Amino acid sequence: MADNYLEKRMEQYRSHSTTSSTVKKDWFSSLLVKNRSTRGYDALYIVRADQLRRIVSVNCKLASARNRQVLRFRPVTSDEAHKVLPFIRMGAGLREMKLPLEGTEPNAFIVVCSTMEPRNSTYIDLGISAQSMLLQAVEMGLNGLCIMDFDADKLVESLQLPYKPVLVIAIGKSAEDIKLVDIKEGDDHSYYRKDGVHYVPKVVVEDLIIR
Repeated sequence: MADNYLEKRMEQYRSHSTTSSTVKKDWFSSLLVKNRSTRGYDALYIVRADQLRRIVSVNCKLASARNRQVLRFRPVTSDEAHKVLPFIRMGAGLREMKLPLEGTEPNAFIVVCSTMEPRNSTYIDLGISAQSMLLQAVEMGLNGLCIMDFDADKLVESLQLPYKPVLVIAIGKSAEDIKLVDIKEGDDHSYYRKDGVHYVPKVVVEDLIIR
C-alpha cells in the first residue's frame, strides 16, 4: 500500500514538473509574440509615472559592456508628451500612412541617453536594454516602439536633457491588431497593413540557422 502511495505521488510530481515547465516555456514565448512594435495606442489609457519607473528599473539587473552602465533614462508622462511628439517620426516602412494616425498617438515615452559618446558596445547595451524594457512593458499589459528617427537636438532642448538621446521608446496600451507571418529567407521582409491588420513577416528558424 505504501509502495502504491509513493508511486502515485511520484507520478503527480512528474506531471506537475512537466506542466510547470511547459507553462514557463509558453509564458516566455507568449511575451515575445506580444512584444510587437506598436504604432497606434489607446488614447484613453494614460501610462503612469510608476509604470515607467518599473519598466526602467529592469536596467538595474542587465548586462553592460565592461559594466560601464552608460545609459540614462528620461521618463515622459502624458503631461509632457507634447515635448516629444513633434520631434519623432514613426513607421518608416509605411511613410504614406503618416503614422501615428490621429487619435492614436502615444502619451508616454522613455528617452534613452548615453553619458558618453556612443560606440559599438553602447549600442549592444542599448539593444539589451530596449528589449528588456519592452518585455517588462508587455508583462504589464502594455506595448511599445523603439524609435530611432528623431531630432536629438530638439529633444535635448525640449526636455532639458544633460545628455544626447540615442533612442526614444514609446509606451502605451496597444490599439492595433498585429500578426506575425512566416516567410522564407528570400521573401520580402517589409511589414504591411491589410484590412486593419498589421502584418510582420519573420524568417522561419530553418532559414536562420547556418548549415
